Amino acid sequence: MVLALRARPPERYRWSMDISTDPQRIQLDVVYPWLRGSYWSPGIRRDVVERAFANSIVAGAYEGGIQIGVARVATDRATFAWLCDVFVAEPMRGKGIARTLVRAVMAHPELQTLRRWLLGTRDAHDVYRPLGFQSVDPKVFMVHAPDPARWSETP
Repeated sequence: MVLALRARPPERYRWSMDISTDPQRIQLDVVYPWLRGSYWSPGIRRDVVERAFANSIVAGAYEGGIQIGVARVATDRATFAWLCDVFVAEPMRGKGIARTLVRAVMAHPELQTLRRWLLGTRDAHDVYRPLGFQSVDPKVFMVHAPDPARWSETP
């Protein structure tokens, strides 16, 4: 199921955007450079991004048909989701777009039985806290990060 809505940010921004969970609308030519330059996936290969988006639930933000933001959820669609690749184009940041994208994926009908959502962020805690996310106990959660040579263009 695809969700689409027309979002109207606060009047002080005087613009409107479309939010859609239609994976066909994702503009990978726009999204890929964002992710390749991000701190969490520097140098990621295009084929890896394509496969990730093809196997995830996604939301995109668009202004005049141009992609201005994206969010991706890696999930089993039953009990668990990893929220990732939340990115908003630099000139559009600070306008609530990231939080709107996260709300869109959290409202997705296939994700309503989830017991747990996780995400990782270095600098956007204030985006996620109002949506119910909180810091995790490092005694409970662990991480395994394979060698970046598996997914990156640069060794």
